Amino acid sequence: MIRTVVSGAALALAALSALAQTQAPGLWEHTFKMKSADGKMEAAMAQMQKQREAMSPEQRKQMDAAMARSGITMGGEGLSATSIKVCVTPEEAAKPPEARLNSRANCTQKDIQRSGNTMKFKMECTEPPMTGEGEMTFISDKAYAGKSVVSATRGGQAQQMTMEMTGRWLAADCGDVKPRTLPPAKKP
Repeated sequence: MIRTVVSGAALALAALSALAQTQAPGLWEHTFKMKSADGKMEAAMAQMQKQREAMSPEQRKQMDAAMARSGITMGGEGLSATSIKVCVTPEEAAKPPEARLNSRANCTQKDIQRSGNTMKFKMECTEPPMTGEGEMTFISDKAYAGKSVVSATRGGQAQQMTMEMTGRWLAADCGDVKPRTLPPAKKP
């Protein structure tokens, strides 16, 4: 379940980074609020929160620090809200959206429709297998908001998750957050 949640967030992040019409280079914070149709994800997240609360303050601090080194913080509304900090290089920001579309080797974005500052899209991944569709509104080159629905099958059972996403540019300097290493773009 947690792998599906993290993969869904990664899929959405790939779509967001790939689909931004223009994007300012620098440090970005992407926040995802996730909700599953069957409530199992929320139950798993509540269990993780209980385990985290049972840790000693030192263990919690170590776990939070390890996640922060990857630019990930979990919190907000329980553990269903996740924020990821990402360093976008000037080279990545300068690429046209079409050149960034298939930034994950196992995912494909398709049926992309643009109207003004809004973009609708569909996506499909092979590992883990999942599909989704969403809509993004680009407020500026430094902010966006959107929503997506992701469907996956895990353990022979269909799962559906809704994600609300926001992104905001934090600074031109990425500080200690390293730029992502993207795999080569898939050839059409």
